[in-house]
Amino acid sequence: MSHLTEQHYPRVKELVLSARVLAAEQPWLCRLRRVGSSRSGRPLQLLSIGHATRAVLVVAGAHANEPVGGPTALHLARRVAADHRLRTGTSWHFLLCADPDGASLHRSLRPASLLDYHRHFFRPAGPEQPEWAPSVLPPDRLPPEATALLRLIDELQPYLQVSLHGTDLGGTWVQLTREIPGLAEPFAKSAAQLHIPVETGTSDAAGWPVTGPGVHVMPRPGTEVPFPSLPEDVTRSTWYRAHRYGGMTAIVEVPMWASDLVDDSRPHPDPGGALRQVSRRLRTQAEQVEQVLARARLGRSYSAAFLDPRDAAADTDAEPPHPLAPLLRASRWALDLVPGLADDWLQPPPAGATRTYVSSIDAFGRRLPLRAGAMLLRTLKAAGDPAAQELDRLVVRWCEEFATAFRARWVPLEHQVEHQARTVLTAARHARVDADAA
Repeated sequence: MSHLTEQHYPRVKELVLSARVLAAEQPWLCRLRRVGSSRSGRPLQLLSIGHATRAVLVVAGAHANEPVGGPTALHLARRVAADHRLRTGTSWHFLLCADPDGASLHRSLRPASLLDYHRHFFRPAGPEQPEWAPSVLPPDRLPPEATALLRLIDELQPYLQVSLHGTDLGGTWVQLTREIPGLAEPFAKSAAQLHIPVETGTSDAAGWPVTGPGVHVMPRPGTEVPFPSLPEDVTRSTWYRAHRYGGMTAIVEVPMWASDLVDDSRPHPDPGGALRQVSRRLRTQAEQVEQVLARARLGRSYSAAFLDPRDAAADTDAEPPHPLAPLLRASRWALDLVPGLADDWLQPPPAGATRTYVSSIDAFGRRLPLRAGAMLLRTLKAAGDPAAQELDRLVVRWCEEFATAFRARWVPLEHQVEHQARTVLTAARHARVDADAA
């Protein structure tokens, strides 16, 4: 489970500094500008290369706990700046971090193990994620990061938007808002060359049309969803904004730790029984976190995290939220997902459910309570709460069980970046051919 810790994901400041150097070296070609601000006033920085009207927009850092997007964006920017063929008739635009506030709270940039990764873990609640917020909130309640991203898409009108994501443990896959013919084969070839398993049945795209191993196309609006407890409207997310201008979005996932269990397309011998076990374990582990949370003695500054911002502003006696309060809010949001998903997984699985399908849901079921517990643990430790010791034991055990059950092996950072970059370039090439043909 361990690896060389000199490999690290760059902080947002490092990304911006490298982008500034690139822009200074080639000012006739590259431009770095501020395109918005976070809730706390951190700048959202866009690096643009080339001047063509036809555009590709690459978004990094939409999820704070998935830091691979930043180095991939920078790697791509350097390649595009060095190779005029990549920018012939196309300009490239790199949003270096879509959620800098979240990135400041996720501090696992040299994870030596899955436990070390969760010791410093943060992933915002769904309504606070810039890409996902529009799918669950009305326009007047969107966080400024989401508004800035929507405004940027309206400005650039990209024929392709690529969102760079990562998973803690599993394989690689792609989600598309519209099919890209020709993408599946080079995607699979790249993964094989870099010894990254293709996750052929990810729960993130359960029931979606498939155009090749690990390449999933989002179903049409109104299609029945496999997990009814997750009612968000993906067509309102930032991923679909490019469709207003004839464009589309590709989401590219790559793992930090790989598991060959997610690339097993054989039929599962008892998917129903396995998912019932996953459901029971999910309820049990979530209840253990709930019990710790119920005993926690957190102060008013943490409790203020749960107030509507407008209500908090109107309450002159309210304390300002603790800096780590977003972790508590995210932990509560993750726990609230558990009852519905546990019920979903008790339903009969799809016919022919594969081992990969079950493994992906198994991993999802392990992540929810583990992440909720890890974020709560950080807040309890900061508050000096004695309940932290009990929760620490749970987090340690769950990380060990997760890594052992899935035979986790570290994917070298350069392989994560190279595979993601190759997939972006292939998607841009094939999407452009498809757009020109249309």
